[in-house]
Amino acid sequence: MKLGLLPKIILAIILAIIAGSFAPDAFLRVFITFNNLFGNFLGFAIPLIIVGFIAPGIASLGKGAGKMLGITTSVAYLSTTGAGLIAFFTATFLYPTLLKGQSTQAFENPEEALLSPFFTVEMPPVIDIMSALLLAFTLGIGLTVINGHTLKHAMYDFREIIEKVIEKVIIPLLPLHIFGIFANMTQGGQAVAIMSVFLKVFLMILALHILYLFIQFSVAGSLAKRNPFIMMKNMVPAYMTALGTQSSASTIPVTLKQTKQLGTNERVADFSVPLLATIHLSGSTITLVSCGIAVMMLQGQSPGLGTILPFILMLGITMIAAPGVPGGAVMAALGLLESMLGFDPTMISLMIALYLAQDSFGTACNVTGDGALSMIVDKLSGTKSRRSTVLKEKTEV
Repeated sequence: MKLGLLPKIILAIILAIIAGSFAPDAFLRVFITFNNLFGNFLGFAIPLIIVGFIAPGIASLGKGAGKMLGITTSVAYLSTTGAGLIAFFTATFLYPTLLKGQSTQAFENPEEALLSPFFTVEMPPVIDIMSALLLAFTLGIGLTVINGHTLKHAMYDFREIIEKVIEKVIIPLLPLHIFGIFANMTQGGQAVAIMSVFLKVFLMILALHILYLFIQFSVAGSLAKRNPFIMMKNMVPAYMTALGTQSSASTIPVTLKQTKQLGTNERVADFSVPLLATIHLSGSTITLVSCGIAVMMLQGQSPGLGTILPFILMLGITMIAAPGVPGGAVMAALGLLESMLGFDPTMISLMIALYLAQDSFGTACNVTGDGALSMIVDKLSGTKSRRSTVLKEKTEV
């Protein structure tokens, strides 16, 4: 039986807790050595992921039609950053209670309780994180204003290579990596505390997803003079499809059909739904910000708005780069977590595990919100339907 990514992650965590409790240290160090190699390769790949996805992602936005493109991208960016801010304020308010008793003692210096690998292999990245971000933005914006195609096609080919690396190497090996991480933390006496945090943070994130969808559909409903609850009910097929596929791109046909059933202009829906599937990730942003703050607090840090706001603003742009594979959003965000929030390899591993545990629900929130945002774009753009346009042209003739 072929298991999906989420069951593999859950199975890896369960087996890791068992192995970490009973297996000898020599056995565990085999997986810890793999973790070290995998983590170093991930560090090497992060700048390549940034350049490979952000540059062509921004470049592709230049192909759209002016006004509609501007409205859609603006609405998507506001929605994504708004989701991050709501997650920050909710986490700031609830985490002191939810994480009480999971304080800094067990996590302040986790490496002191962990086993070391048998050997290490250094894999220095070609360029550092900030240089990769600057290069990606420079190339991406430049490609939108020139008429050349050679570099653009090269960037698309490079993105395809990075997609294959993520899809065929990184994602398949993540369960094994997470197994080693949790086995190591179990033998160090940390796994029980982390699992209790998983459940609390997971439930809070699901509640935030539902709350933010209600906010999105309330705004859309007020503009369209429609009942937001009926609109949300109409998008349930898209939500359920996304839960199964874990891919916004794979869910586009269902999202498009349900968005048109909301009464959204067909021309707007045909343009906005595929674009929003790429650039609008409010559910993923809620998860990334919530999990990121949880991991930082477990490490004894108290991130404030001055630290998190720049991260959220950059995340809204970086989410354009999220590859269309399970766990793609957290892969695209690793560079920001490292460069802006100071995540070390242990924190990044915890972050990946937390994120992947609910990736399906984040994707479902993303695509369901696309229906609301398409309606908002429809009302803000004032685009006439194809039928109205045809009738007007016949009248003029």
